[in-house]
Order: sequence, then C-alpha cells, then structure tokens
Amino acid sequence: MSVRSGLMALLAEGEKYGAQLRSEFEARTGGTWPLNVGQVYTTLDRLVRDGLVEQASEPDAEGRITYRLTSAGRQVLDAWWTTPVDRTNTPRDELTIKLALVVTAPGVDVPRVVQAQRTATLQHLRDLTRLKREALGSTEGAAEGLAVRAGRAGAGGERGAIGEDPIAWLLVLENLIFATEGEARWLDHVETVIARRRPRPAYADPHRTPDHQTPATHPRGADPASDTTASTTARHHASTTHHTYTAGNQS
Repeated sequence: MSVRSGLMALLAEGEKYGAQLRSEFEARTGGTWPLNVGQVYTTLDRLVRDGLVEQASEPDAEGRITYRLTSAGRQVLDAWWTTPVDRTNTPRDELTIKLALVVTAPGVDVPRVVQAQRTATLQHLRDLTRLKREALGSTEGAAEGLAVRAGRAGAGGERGAIGEDPIAWLLVLENLIFATEGEARWLDHVETVIARRRPRPAYADPHRTPDHQTPATHPRGADPASDTTASTTARHHASTTHHTYTAGNQS
C-alpha cells in the first residue's frame, strides 16, 4: 500500500497530526505494515511541498502540528480510489529470487531448502488462520461497542474510533491468507519440478544386472521366438560335434 495515499486517505476524514496518523494507519492494517514517525513526517513534508496537504495549525504545547487535505489533494485521492493498482511493476520477492538462484547453485541441497521454506510457510498460514478466527469472534462485540462510542462522540467528535472496526483488519488477514496459500501451492509445484529434473540411477534394482534390465532388441520384422530356437539349435549342434570329436579320438 502507498504510504503517501494512505496518509491522504486518513486526512480526508479530518485534521490529524503525525503520531495520530501513524497509530491510525497501523490500526487500520493491523500493524501489518508498521510505520515510524520519521517516515510519516517525511511523507507529510512532501505532500505539503506538492500542495496536496497543508498545515492546519501552529505547533501546540507539545510541538504537534495538525495537517489537513487540500482540494487538490482530495482530487488526487479520489483518482487513487478509482484507479486500479498497477501490477506491471512487480516488487522484488526474496523467496522467488532465492529459489531461482538455488536451483542452479552447486553443492546446495535444493529439496531441503524448498522443504524448509514450505514448513515455515505452512506454519505462517496456521498463525494467520488463528488470527482470523479471533477476528471473526470479536467482530460482533466490537461492532456493537463501536456504535456506542460513535454515538457518544457525536457528529463533531474524534473519528479515530473508526480504526477499531475489525472489518479492516479482517480483510487484511484474508489477503495475507490467500497469498500464503498461493505460496504453499507454488512451493509444492517447485518440489515436483525439481523431482522430475533430478537424475535417476541407471538401474533401480542393484541385484539385477544391466542385461536383465535392458530387453533384447531384434531386427524389424524378426520373431523373438525364432532367435530362441536358433540359439537352442546352435548349442545342440555344438554339443553333438564335441561328443563326435571325443569319440573319434578314443577310437
């Protein structure tokens, strides 16, 4: 998610200062993409420079400055909502790079590398599934509590409580679950491809000789049975010749 656009989306709800933007951003995403305060204020400075955000007040007693979205910023945000995310610039994925390199690296046990990653991926999937169960279990109670707090705050109250709605965190969790399931299926595919490309021993049974493993070949159109008959006849002829030769010498 674009931090720049995310902060603009939060400012569209009302004026906020940097630390507040950071906490609400993490609340909406369940802390999946944590931000530091320095990153928030650096992004705010750039938004102010581009005329998309402006200061709404002077620093308070604690030195905090509130910001608000400008009309130009609101137009940019509206365009962001309706513009599909560009998938042509695929971000670098460490796992993909790692496996692409390991399959040709000498002296590395590739199946072991893949299996270790697959074990870790499945554990991560179990953890995400557990978090989803917990989020689903708290959805009804949290939604009821949110309505009560919103009623107490009134129309002019602070809107930070919206970040407590578990539906945002649930959607993030489901996205992570689908991605992790896809990664597990891809690792299964990698294991299959590697197994197919691994060289196999010439003879599967060490107690059998190569002659027993390789069937005899015959000229096209020849009858294998005739070869057996011819071989038997030749051995009989050789035996007869030997006995005749021996008998002749004895006489």
